Amino acid sequence: MKKVSVLIPCYNEEQSLPLLYAALKEVTDALPQYAWEYMFVNDGSKDNTLIILQSLRKMDSKVNYLNLSRNFGKENAMLAGFDFVTGDCMIIMDADLQDPPTLIPQMLNEWEQGWQDVYAKRKSRGKESWVRKVCSLLFYKILSSSSRFEILRNVGDFRLLDRQCIDAMCALREQERYTKGMFCWIGFKKKEIVFDRSDRHEGESKWNFKSLFNLAIDGITSFTTTPLRIATVLGTTIAFCSFVFGIYFLLKTLIIGDPVPGFPTLIVVVLFLGGIQLMAIGIVGEYVGKIYSESKNRPVYIVESFNDSPLTH
Repeated sequence: MKKVSVLIPCYNEEQSLPLLYAALKEVTDALPQYAWEYMFVNDGSKDNTLIILQSLRKMDSKVNYLNLSRNFGKENAMLAGFDFVTGDCMIIMDADLQDPPTLIPQMLNEWEQGWQDVYAKRKSRGKESWVRKVCSLLFYKILSSSSRFEILRNVGDFRLLDRQCIDAMCALREQERYTKGMFCWIGFKKKEIVFDRSDRHEGESKWNFKSLFNLAIDGITSFTTTPLRIATVLGTTIAFCSFVFGIYFLLKTLIIGDPVPGFPTLIVVVLFLGGIQLMAIGIVGEYVGKIYSESKNRPVYIVESFNDSPLTH
């Protein structure tokens, strides 16, 4: 009998977990041909998430949970789940029920036909502001155009991964992780499923604009060096233009005798060049910061306990 793991990262999801468990159980009970494992990863929640997971574990042996020692972020929490799931395939979904469990049978059907990465593409994005939707589409466009491989648009973490894909993801031990890009980077046979993303049932989203902006910066700097190239091209272009203008003003002064006017112009040019330099330094700093983070070789996450047993991993 094939085993299917369902991976669910959790951070302050005490309101959503009972609803999610009921919905999952209804779907999985209708598929008795598979053995099931629910792997919850408690990412340092500050509410009663851990208590609820402990109670679910007592009711149902299919429930397993990892309790991380603090909040490491969703990307790192997913890696913890990758390391601990034991299924022949794994389905990743959020705890807020925006990823419908009713899509699981279709994913498994595609997997049985030989697809190794069955990803759910959002036909609609649920209740989101138009600013967030525009920024999200713009980010994917920038990342896809600057990367050497295709980054899937309107695709989140909701997907089924074959065991071969899971092992490939476990081999990527980066500190600064952008998992959506990694899913594309590892390759394998991919299949798209289109669905309408629901609104969040309970609780509030943990992703504010600042968090999403930081995730976008991590995504771009993790998968492309295009920002560094842009800074180089921009600096070279400005230097060339400055040289041409310098020659122009020199000849104009020598031939026509017209003095070079423009204290305000000088100030504008100095400020412009200063801004470009600071921007270039900032771009370089992002990459240097990633090198520094990777060089420390710290573990990506630390597990305080697995189910009821203390553990350090």
